[in-house]
Amino acid sequence: MSNFFWGYRYWLTISSWIMLTSFGWGGDWTRFRGPNGTGVSDGNEKTPVQWSDEQNLKWKVALPGPGHSCPIVVGDRIFVTCWTGYGLSREEAGDLSELTRHLICVDRPTGKIAWEKVVPAEQPEDRYGGMFAEHGYATHTPVSDGERVYVFFGKSGVFAFDMQGTQLWHADVGSDLDPRRWGSASSPILYEDLVIVPATVESHRLVALNKTTGAEVWSAEAEGFGSTWGSPSLLHVNEERTDIVLAVPYEIWGFNPNTGKLRWFCEALGSNSMCSSVLVNGNMVYAMESGPGGGGSMAVAVDGKGDLTDSIVWTGQSRNRIGTPVLHEGKIYWIAGRIANCADAKTGDQVYQARLTRDNSTVSPDNEGDRGGRGSRRRGGRGQDYASPVIADGKLYYVCRNGEMYVIQLGSEFKQLAMNQFASDNGDFSATPAISDGHLFVRSTNNLYCIEPSP
Repeated sequence: MSNFFWGYRYWLTISSWIMLTSFGWGGDWTRFRGPNGTGVSDGNEKTPVQWSDEQNLKWKVALPGPGHSCPIVVGDRIFVTCWTGYGLSREEAGDLSELTRHLICVDRPTGKIAWEKVVPAEQPEDRYGGMFAEHGYATHTPVSDGERVYVFFGKSGVFAFDMQGTQLWHADVGSDLDPRRWGSASSPILYEDLVIVPATVESHRLVALNKTTGAEVWSAEAEGFGSTWGSPSLLHVNEERTDIVLAVPYEIWGFNPNTGKLRWFCEALGSNSMCSSVLVNGNMVYAMESGPGGGGSMAVAVDGKGDLTDSIVWTGQSRNRIGTPVLHEGKIYWIAGRIANCADAKTGDQVYQARLTRDNSTVSPDNEGDRGGRGSRRRGGRGQDYASPVIADGKLYYVCRNGEMYVIQLGSEFKQLAMNQFASDNGDFSATPAISDGHLFVRSTNNLYCIEPSP
């Protein structure tokens, strides 16, 4: 009888551990900008308003090298990428043959590095300098299905690892160099048993790989993919149909995710580059861009196939920068040049426009106020901000490149709740935060942080 009870107790302990490991963390943030790339947390937990090196910081961990990719949250693991060996400073780039990329797995409860995988770069690679140096060699955000983590390292290819760090497969998706020398940045997504890879720079293709084997299932190739740095989204048109949607220069495209065939297109923004991703809601697609040759904003209703230009609902002159706007409860929010903007998603009409301020006061864009400084040199960023806003608990979070992190109350009137900084970190903050269970995960080129709500 004692053996029975010992066995039962052992089974109960193991079962409880499995349940805690599988279900103890809710609200995973498993890809660029979280659930389907919306930038909106689906949790109901309270999120922090104020933090610093001394306040509401659960842990921070030093990273082995810089990177602008975003952290993702999978159960009790945080994944983030970075690079070492070359291009660590503008003054002395070093030897390109030494370039190495890293996938870091961090234990969520403790902030300790659980494991690290090193991937030498395939050559030739882009040389460090110019616009390329604004983001570097680790800009693609990983994606996970909870069983594996998939990493896109540009010309070095796509890698799949299990949760313990064992490499499962590697796939080559192209080796072209970006003619603009802006580099590669688009992030992969998942659809059913496929990894969808936007190899826009590497081969002007959208590539679908089998999740289990890495074998190529289909690819869609077009010159129009050139000068595209946004990431795809999944548009659930109806119960029978899902489209992969990606904005490219001058147009928006919708693909059949099972075959890679183009289902629809529409004329879009007059820009010869596309850096941001589209927003999707119901059968609506929203796009915004500010790039060479033009830009603007628009909404299109996806109600059929072929040329959907006549289905454009509205167009406007609103422009963002590098980051992607966020849509919540009928309003579109974005930050451009330290100006907070809100527009009505049904019409595109402006709801408000106000300047972010370091002293947490609310001022109009006509008031010079405190501009906050674009890309403070002290923090390593000399260009425009790259991160996208995210939303949780009725609040918008936005990270500026110089490390200023703003919290804004959602609604029809602008209300800045706080501006926070980690004063000890002089790195470049260009990654979009991840949110899970009320915690914010923020990375710089130096550190990864876990910010917790006030007790």
